[in-house]
Amino acid sequence: MKVTKKAIGELEKCYALAMLNYQGKEHFLVAAEKVNPCYLYDLEGNREETVWKEPGGVMTMQQVPGTDGQFLATRKFYSPNDSKEASIVIVTPRGKDDWEMRTLVKLPFVHRFGILHADGVNYLIACALKSDHEYKEDWRFPGKVFGAVLPENLSSFNDDHQLELTVLKDDMLKNHGYYVHEEEDGSTSSIVSCDSGVYQFFPPQKKGGEWRIEQLVSDAASDGLLLDLNNDGVEELCTIAPFHGDTINVYEKKNGKFELAYTHPEKLEFLHAIFGGQLCGKPAWVLGHRKGERYLLSFTHDEKQGYHAQVLDQGCGAANVLHYVRDGKDIIIATNREVDEIAMYEISE
Repeated sequence: MKVTKKAIGELEKCYALAMLNYQGKEHFLVAAEKVNPCYLYDLEGNREETVWKEPGGVMTMQQVPGTDGQFLATRKFYSPNDSKEASIVIVTPRGKDDWEMRTLVKLPFVHRFGILHADGVNYLIACALKSDHEYKEDWRFPGKVFGAVLPENLSSFNDDHQLELTVLKDDMLKNHGYYVHEEEDGSTSSIVSCDSGVYQFFPPQKKGGEWRIEQLVSDAASDGLLLDLNNDGVEELCTIAPFHGDTINVYEKKNGKFELAYTHPEKLEFLHAIFGGQLCGKPAWVLGHRKGERYLLSFTHDEKQGYHAQVLDQGCGAANVLHYVRDGKDIIIATNREVDEIAMYEISE
């Protein structure tokens, strides 16, 4: 694959990314981990608006389905050691550079969240990295996963009236990874990764039903996703391990269970950014790590080389990546946190 890179912006400790349909067009959002702004970009890489200037602390953003530019975002998660005041907020456009923020729910240590759907209902799933904290690197209090039906109209929620959450699973040490997975029936599920393994959370398949949780592997993981990387018709489980770790693993499904099939021989310190999907018509797994050489890598599979990696960039340290197709071309946006760079990569054969 050929790569053309363009730096499209600078944002200190840039971190979170999300697509946003607004005023009849697709855009993407870029927000920062620390007390810094959130920006709105068009798909060409032009900055259009400043959504907010602070407080930042954004790990996750996602558009509210069926809205014109309204989205949810985490707020005040500044680090694993500074996130007791974290919450999920509702962000609603009112005019150019004028966006309202209201509290959906205060949830200490909320790191990742997503909006899932099944049987015509939207559900919020929220993942807390830990459940309490008293000193630096305090991991005595494992994280949890919460769920709730997400109402179509969010106008009533604020500091005084918050969405009520239910604990779906607790005892999840270093509950870091989250990835949404599209199911064959059109519903969505979540891949959640922590020290005790990788789990798949399915929202109720019928209104009023129960959530279903399946453990895919018991090996510790920082992040994971399901992708048919080797084109055998069965999805592989692709993980980075352990928490903020240096190891890339691929599990293949044998007799209904995931078994470790490949471990990348090179250790890559502080793996973090992760995307799985089609690049140039082939399944690819894109990864970025934030220390050492700080590569941005694309993992693919072929009969001759098996699983193998191509370096797309180096020296940048992507915290997250976002993929979309513009004018038939594959685009990757990366928040290169370690150099405060928002980068656009055009990928071609």
